[in-house]
Amino acid sequence: MNGDVGHAAVALSLVAALAGIVTLAAGLLGRRPGLLRRARVYVWLALGGMLVAAAAMEHALVTHDFSLAFVAANNSRQTPLLYSVTGMWSALQGSILLWSLILSGYVAVMSHVFRRRATDPVVAWALLVGLAVSLFFFALMLGPSDPFAATAGRPPADGSGPNPLLQDNLLVAFHPVFLYLGFVGFSVPFAFAIAGLVTGRVGEEWLAPTRRFAVFAWAMLTVGIVLGAWWSYQELGWGGFWGWDPVENAALLPWLTATAYLHSALVQERRGLLRVWNVSLLVATFSLTILGTFLTRSGVLQSVHAFTSGPAVGPALIGLFAASVAAGVGLIGWRGDRLRGPGRIDSPVSREGAFLVNNLLFAAFAAVVLLGTVFPLFAAALENQSLSVGRPYFDAFGAPIGIALLFFMSVAPVLPWRKAAPGLLRRRLAVPAWVAAAVLAACVAGGVRGLTPLAAFGLGAFAASVAARQLIAAALASRRHGLGVWRGLLGRANGGMVVHIGIVVIAVGLTAATSFAHSTEARFRPGGTFRFDGHRLTFVGWRRVSKPSEVGASAVFEVDGARFAPGIARFNGNLEGTAIPAVDSSLVDDVYLSIGQAPAAPRPGDGVTLDVYVQPLVMWLWVGGALAAAGGLLSALPGRRRRPTHPVSVPIPELLGEPALAPPAGSPPSPVPQVPVGTPT
Repeated sequence: MNGDVGHAAVALSLVAALAGIVTLAAGLLGRRPGLLRRARVYVWLALGGMLVAAAAMEHALVTHDFSLAFVAANNSRQTPLLYSVTGMWSALQGSILLWSLILSGYVAVMSHVFRRRATDPVVAWALLVGLAVSLFFFALMLGPSDPFAATAGRPPADGSGPNPLLQDNLLVAFHPVFLYLGFVGFSVPFAFAIAGLVTGRVGEEWLAPTRRFAVFAWAMLTVGIVLGAWWSYQELGWGGFWGWDPVENAALLPWLTATAYLHSALVQERRGLLRVWNVSLLVATFSLTILGTFLTRSGVLQSVHAFTSGPAVGPALIGLFAASVAAGVGLIGWRGDRLRGPGRIDSPVSREGAFLVNNLLFAAFAAVVLLGTVFPLFAAALENQSLSVGRPYFDAFGAPIGIALLFFMSVAPVLPWRKAAPGLLRRRLAVPAWVAAAVLAACVAGGVRGLTPLAAFGLGAFAASVAARQLIAAALASRRHGLGVWRGLLGRANGGMVVHIGIVVIAVGLTAATSFAHSTEARFRPGGTFRFDGHRLTFVGWRRVSKPSEVGASAVFEVDGARFAPGIARFNGNLEGTAIPAVDSSLVDDVYLSIGQAPAAPRPGDGVTLDVYVQPLVMWLWVGGALAAAGGLLSALPGRRRRPTHPVSVPIPELLGEPALAPPAGSPPSPVPQVPVGTPT
């Protein structure tokens, strides 16, 4: 029953997407506005099919319908309800279903937001691209990645259960969802970029309408990455939160290019510059999300994060990646003459000059991560050698780029557009520079040594002071205009400053945790006490754990008087144990406990070997991630409108010979101000 309903729902979505593509194509080629409006119906049908398919899968998981192969492999009668629900995205086929559901939702939201402009060719082409990408994933679910495939032979009485790592932490309910909301969300600005290139309308008209989609997707991806690091930290027992794992890198790559895009899009809106950069970054971001999906689901990587693959999923995904890159590069080459901006960067000491350098740094960072991630794959394919690129490579190249990004994060917000007047930077950066100097002096006095940590702490204080200065000025200006102080946090510029503070907090926490961490291995007997790095640990004894889906034992420790219980658990009758670490977190440092060696069935008098990690400021990583995501959402809310800095084509595109985005039906025509291009404002 669940399988039949699921197959029918996916087929409905596929037929609806195909019908929508045909309708839009016919409307565009035949210049028939009625067909362009009618296509919206198929968008909602596709979403409806995905909602029914997801409901059928969840019903099968909750009711333990082992007639479906996916449920038999990833669920059991002992699996708790929460992990039965999250089982939908705990393996390959279900994760494609979640991806398709979210993508259908984004396309439907795009159709609704631009419903009054449904006859505009840019909107119609964007909708066609969104449906085409949706069609690809619907076809996957009716082919090599079928989540509703029947179990071969007689259904088992019980299933295998989820991966043990996916049924012991609440973050399994949040990390994948936020990550997919980020990955898939970049499909919307990508679709508009392709639409602009196809129609030749490559000015600034499509930037503003899609900016909130890009900002929302960036914020969701930020939350997903931070939650993934937190989950790894809590679950894997190795004392770390980021290991430059290829699947971790696959999530970081589109984040880097999307961050660069959000900066350079501002330059295009204000100055009409960096058009090629922006279109290229959107194509790169979308393509990298597909590449990340390929790396995660093709079976080419050995990773704790990777899914196993069906026989044709990998080639299909790499085919979509190649098609998106080829389409983007080809269209950019075709429209190269129109992508030339109407002006130029007047001075390197300007905001647009700083943003250009910022983009180069983000692009270099992405190139370093991409090379380190895919090089072992090429080596294995060409030389039949098994190679790995580890932390030393990424740290050697990533740390200097990160330090440079902190510097430009400090300087760019105070630079004016076009050109900085003599003495302006000195006036605006004097207080932040003194704050940074004071922080550096305090660090040196406190015993901090090393170029990287000192540079990170000093530039972090510099960047945070600049951002705080901007926010205080915005709040005071908001109050002077009779608005609430909180209005000073809204808008792209002010929300961006909150993001900067969050990134600084992450940078400081990351530097402290990696530069000044200490670890040891200690053997304990019951009642034994051990002091390490200012903390007192006492082994109290063993505690048995028995749950319907889990059995094991926990070693109870007192850490500075508070009790924590790292353990080893076995899920669904598996003989292999899974380490369950325990963490004593504070604003100053974390004491991380993980069992190294223990008896299979410990008795009250048995001892334990414990791995102990003490890492400063780890909690600030999660705080910084929350601040960055909150700042991203604040920047999506409308703030004070700013005048463009000419030359720019957003307010007066007709002056540059480009048609404006069609206004909503029934709205009065807006007068075009007669301002010559290049006139100072």
